[in-house]
Amino acid sequence: MGGRALRVVMVLLGAVLLGTAGLSAGAWYGGRGSTPPNPERATSLAEELLPGSLPSGSMVVRGWRYGVGLADDDYGSGRTELHYGESPDCALTGLLRRTAESRGWRDGRAVPGSPCDGWRVERDGLLVTLVQHPTGTRLAVTAAPPAGFEVAVVGGTVLGALAGAGLFLLLARTRRQPLAAALVTVGLLPGAQSTWSDLLTDGLAAPTWPAWRALAPVLVPWLVIALVTAAVLARPATRPATPAPAEAT
Repeated sequence: MGGRALRVVMVLLGAVLLGTAGLSAGAWYGGRGSTPPNPERATSLAEELLPGSLPSGSMVVRGWRYGVGLADDDYGSGRTELHYGESPDCALTGLLRRTAESRGWRDGRAVPGSPCDGWRVERDGLLVTLVQHPTGTRLAVTAAPPAGFEVAVVGGTVLGALAGAGLFLLLARTRRQPLAAALVTVGLLPGAQSTWSDLLTDGLAAPTWPAWRALAPVLVPWLVIALVTAAVLARPATRPATPAPAEAT
């Protein structure tokens, strides 16, 4: 691979990796100020969206992902879950979808990952997600993202991508850049992989930033080592001075 092509590949790689980290940071920053719904409100919504269906139980779940507890005002910090019995024919998913459409709920979309492909809808600052399995069904009510959430996500992604492109371009200009670039990539890849896995499953309806915070104790020292390695590799090699030839007498 030619030098120019290698630089292009490295710039794109850096933009994707740090852009993903910036996306998560923007989601955290834009999601502050969120307020979880109270159980009474969640029960009322369940009765509206699933008329005639009685839950077998309910519980309030605190936000906790990747071993990281979310703050009280973080987006996704808490939810109320209502549990229903078995429904192997996916009837509850269809019922919620039809009822939501008739009552003015918006942004309805499928939630992959279960045999029935659950359904998610939004209204009045609340998200309702139903995930149905043959052994049981769970309806979760959470707060919707606050105003400005999408702007913060896009801004964080763009700034992260620019920083990543600049960093990897700097690494690409060193003579022995593969080692330093590989160290940075290995350090950032687990967080990026977890983030994209969450996005493909839940979109932006679940916080992605806890993955990076959980990896921080390993990620930060690893990146410091990578950047120090890059700085060492970037130093020009010093050659011993060659003595000048003696003049003939």
